[in-house]
Amino acid sequence: MEMLLSTKGITICLFFFVLSLAAAIEIPLSVSQLPTITEQSHTQVAYPFDEDFTIKCEARGNPQPTFNWTKDGKPFDLSSDPRIVSSNNSGTFVIQNRGIINNFQGKYRCFASNVLGTAMSEEIELIVPSVPKFPKEKIEPLDVEHGDSVILHCNPPKGIPPLHIYWMNIDLQHIPQDERVSMSLKGDLYFANVEESDSRSDYCCFAAFPRLRTIVQKMPMTLKVSRSNFIKERKPKLLIPPESAGSSSSVTVIKGGVLLLECIAEGLPTPHLSWVKVMGSMPKDEPETENFGKTLKIDQVTAADEGTYQCTASNPMGSASHKFHVHVEEPPQWLKKPEGGVYSVGTNLVLLCEAIGNPEPSIQWKLNGMPIDGRTFRGRISTREISLTNLQLQDSAVFQCEATNKHGTILASANVNVLNIAPLILTPDEENYATVVGYSAFLHCDIFASPAADVRWTKDDSIEPLSTFRYELNKNGTLEIRDTKKEDSGSYACWAANSVGKRAITANLDIRDATKLVVTPKSPRVLKSHSILLKCQAEYDSHLKHSFKLSWRKDGDELPVNSTEGGRVILDRDTLFISSVLLEDQGVYTCVASTALDAAEAEAQLIVLDVPDPPEDLQLSENQNRSVRLSWKAGASHNSPVNESIIEFEENRWEPGRWQELSRVPGNDTTALLSLAPYVNYQFRVVSVNAVGRSQPSKPSLRYATPPAAPDKNPENIRVEASEPNEMVMKWEPLKPVERNGPGLEYKVSWRQRGVESDWNEELVKKHSLSVRNVPTFVPYEIKVQAVNNLGSGPEPNVTIGYSGEDVPDAAPSGVSVEVVNSTLVKVFWFGIPRDRVRGHLKGYKVNWWKTKNMLDGKRHHPEKHFLTFVGDRNYGMIPGLEPFSEFRLTVLAFNSRGDGPESSPVVFETPEGVPEQPRFLRILNFDKDSVTLSWGLPKKANGHLTGYVLQYQIINETHEVGAVSEVSVTNRSVLSWRLAGLSPSTKYKFYIKACTAKGCGKAATEEGLTLAQGSKGSGRISDAVKPTPKFQPSEALEPGTEYTIRLVTKNWVDNNSIFEDVIETRGRAYAGIYEGISTQGWFIGLMCAIALLTLLLLTICFVRRNKGGKYSVKEKEDLHPDPEAQSIKDEIFGEYSDSDEKPLKGSLQSLNGDIKATGSADSLVDYGEGEHGMFNEDGSFIGAYSGSKEKGSVESTGSSTATFPLHA
Repeated sequence: MEMLLSTKGITICLFFFVLSLAAAIEIPLSVSQLPTITEQSHTQVAYPFDEDFTIKCEARGNPQPTFNWTKDGKPFDLSSDPRIVSSNNSGTFVIQNRGIINNFQGKYRCFASNVLGTAMSEEIELIVPSVPKFPKEKIEPLDVEHGDSVILHCNPPKGIPPLHIYWMNIDLQHIPQDERVSMSLKGDLYFANVEESDSRSDYCCFAAFPRLRTIVQKMPMTLKVSRSNFIKERKPKLLIPPESAGSSSSVTVIKGGVLLLECIAEGLPTPHLSWVKVMGSMPKDEPETENFGKTLKIDQVTAADEGTYQCTASNPMGSASHKFHVHVEEPPQWLKKPEGGVYSVGTNLVLLCEAIGNPEPSIQWKLNGMPIDGRTFRGRISTREISLTNLQLQDSAVFQCEATNKHGTILASANVNVLNIAPLILTPDEENYATVVGYSAFLHCDIFASPAADVRWTKDDSIEPLSTFRYELNKNGTLEIRDTKKEDSGSYACWAANSVGKRAITANLDIRDATKLVVTPKSPRVLKSHSILLKCQAEYDSHLKHSFKLSWRKDGDELPVNSTEGGRVILDRDTLFISSVLLEDQGVYTCVASTALDAAEAEAQLIVLDVPDPPEDLQLSENQNRSVRLSWKAGASHNSPVNESIIEFEENRWEPGRWQELSRVPGNDTTALLSLAPYVNYQFRVVSVNAVGRSQPSKPSLRYATPPAAPDKNPENIRVEASEPNEMVMKWEPLKPVERNGPGLEYKVSWRQRGVESDWNEELVKKHSLSVRNVPTFVPYEIKVQAVNNLGSGPEPNVTIGYSGEDVPDAAPSGVSVEVVNSTLVKVFWFGIPRDRVRGHLKGYKVNWWKTKNMLDGKRHHPEKHFLTFVGDRNYGMIPGLEPFSEFRLTVLAFNSRGDGPESSPVVFETPEGVPEQPRFLRILNFDKDSVTLSWGLPKKANGHLTGYVLQYQIINETHEVGAVSEVSVTNRSVLSWRLAGLSPSTKYKFYIKACTAKGCGKAATEEGLTLAQGSKGSGRISDAVKPTPKFQPSEALEPGTEYTIRLVTKNWVDNNSIFEDVIETRGRAYAGIYEGISTQGWFIGLMCAIALLTLLLLTICFVRRNKGGKYSVKEKEDLHPDPEAQSIKDEIFGEYSDSDEKPLKGSLQSLNGDIKATGSADSLVDYGEGEHGMFNEDGSFIGAYSGSKEKGSVESTGSSTATFPLHA
């Protein structure tokens, strides 16, 4: 060790204090030491049903102690009986339960000895009980008279307590006990006075010994009670304590035990027992008594219970009493016990021994189990103290102190070990320790030394002293490093030295990172029945990952790892998920992380929000005729304060069972003064409202009925309705049930013609209407309606003006004229009818018109009327949507609520020519490398005299760039085909055809085609748009005797694959009639049905896949290459690309989309009237079509053609 010091160059870095180990550390067994009793038996009962009985005595010491026993103070040889089994190096022995073992009963003491001294155990009592039995005896019957006192003695056999005694009959039925018949503590059955009903021959006493598992029965006793010739009334006489005990007796009780005082008296009538404490007061206001007041019981007796107690037995004849002088005593108890320890040579010894008890205990000192002889003992000895000076090795001994009084003996031992040895370091060398930053580290250095050793700690090779602020040396030599840091890691050395020698060990310390936790969200607030997810994020040292554990607690209680409550609460390591949150889920949830070195916690306060609980305890007060105060107790708000309370009422006279809102109270108010209506039998309830919602309604209050009164108000919304011209029907809103205020409600109706001096006409009605006939047509009347009931009338009513019944107007508008605005719009003027000819409230005017002739072909038309309604008193209106180049007739009429008046005389007007509609088709008949032949159809409506066609074309490619537009004018209106030459081979073109009149050109039909490459055979493509529903489609413009490939495809199918393809050849015209009936052939009909079904299926799929495409969207591609035939299908089905032909191509001429313009109008939007199913709004949008039948094809869709009448002026 000297070499270790010099080589490390370590000086004393820290000297803490001299460490005294006299009593701090148990002496290592390798050191010579006195025997010490480590285990012993106490009172032992040898039950007859046990196989053997063990008496324990174990001790430690160096050298190994030997054992001796005494029994009842005399040496006891364990080998004296073969039934005793013992073992080496142990004082414990076993007595086998064979034969008679009564001779083993007694008090045993164990002595453990070695060369240094002897240790002694406390006394061990072995009790060998006998089997309790009642003696066989013949018990004479007892013959007594009515009213005598009787004692039936039990005299139970002796046995191990506890003893339970029962008095029963032969059928094991308990003998009833009361104040008259009771059992004493000794088990005797006492009769204060007997009755004839007490006669029986089977009074049996049973004694039960639970620890012996034994119940024994005494022979049955017979009691015969005969009737007495006189009543033996007498004053009480005490049977317990007997009269021989005198008027008082002494009782001794052990402190901490149970005090039982017993008084049993005889007498007639049956005496009543009472207890008092003569001096002082009872432990309780009402003393605890048993056995019908005959036994006073005090548990856990203390010195304060000492005193004189008196029992008194009394009846109407007199009383008897007895006093008990109670003395509280106690067995010995230690005040100071002698304490041994390790002492070094030359030190002094003082042993103290003090005990208390009642009576005061005697103290006896023993040395190595033998009484100390004061004549030969070199130290000083007194009753309470032993002292020795200048201890030497031979002074090592076991000192015993025994304290004894009549209630028991207690023993205390003190081992005095006098040693002189070099330090022993009990902690192993090179121990490795670890802790986390911020925690304390404890480096152990358990030392045993005598004399005491000096202990110091050093760290690494540093000579710097350790700071006493963070380093502390504990009594057992352990070094505590507080609030550790990373730099505290390293090697430490513990040094111990005394006058005999030196020792040292080393210890290694590692500092780990502390575990950190964060729970999110920190303070969640969640609605009841919703879900919450708590996440626990942890950081910990990588060296501790194998010991890292995570758990959850709720309000301090561990949550099980497996899901709970049917999967509602799920724990998955660092997450806690609660679905369908309940109110009881509210609380503090703690995430707990632990490693081998530290633990961390993080909390989240879960707050569950819910609607309030229903209010409770509704009370009515301050009762008045028109008001009452309602008070209630608010229910739990469930973490969301109550914003308001809704008071509802129900009355059982008019609408029983229907709850209606009466009042609202803001905030947390729990009382409200309610305004009430007369003649209502109210019942109230309250609903609380918070931010989450409304609570369930409270339980209803008691009913409260208000007295009746006259009405407070009159009916409202008085109006006049009439279905006949000479009739006036007056109607009003009836009073609500709670507004009636009393029984017998009627309505007093008063009316008179306005402006005519006359009396009021009056009538009382119970209904809420009154019809008056034979009145002038549409004349103003003054009307009053007043509420009346059995208690009076309501307030004076207000006068309402109403008109008698209307009739239809009897005059037609005059001066009707028409101003043509453009080919589809005219403006109509008229003079309104006089006010007196309206015969009612003027609602407006209707303009009727109908087409009479087409100016193009001169055909007359069957009149199909249309009309527009113009609301209010006005004299003009706009008629839109007319057919160009046509003749019309027009009339105007006025109307009121009753109906239409007569029409004006018809006015004839004509609309001018308009631009034509789009040609029916544009098809490519033949393609060559530099030319193409086009064919087109007439426009659906010419709207005037056709002047010719404009044919335009331009180059297009698979990009957004297009070529310039070229134009050809076809001035011959009868030409329906054209051959374009000078085209480029292998080039894609787009073609446009527009029909024209003198008014201008209409919308273009379009088609695309690709010219052939050099040397290719010419071919053409004709396209027709097929609607989904037809089973056949006629195709025009086919050349006779020509071969065609027929292909049926869906327009928006993404990859444009054919779904049907066949090759046909047209016949010459001479043979056309042969095939006219093909549509009636079965195979053709089946084929067309299959094609229709497949088309419907693919069109449905197109809804899903229409947004998929190639380099640009379908929308852009169709803007670039529209197909006019398919356009009508898109307009009807999809509607998304309806404006494709209206958008100009990039680089195209303005003429492509600018030929058709709406003509202007200076009229306001209000000039347009209302049709049968709709009208024009102020912003010009048309909602609904005007009425009347349309000419066939007149309103068919042509894509997104420009409107033929202006929407704005």
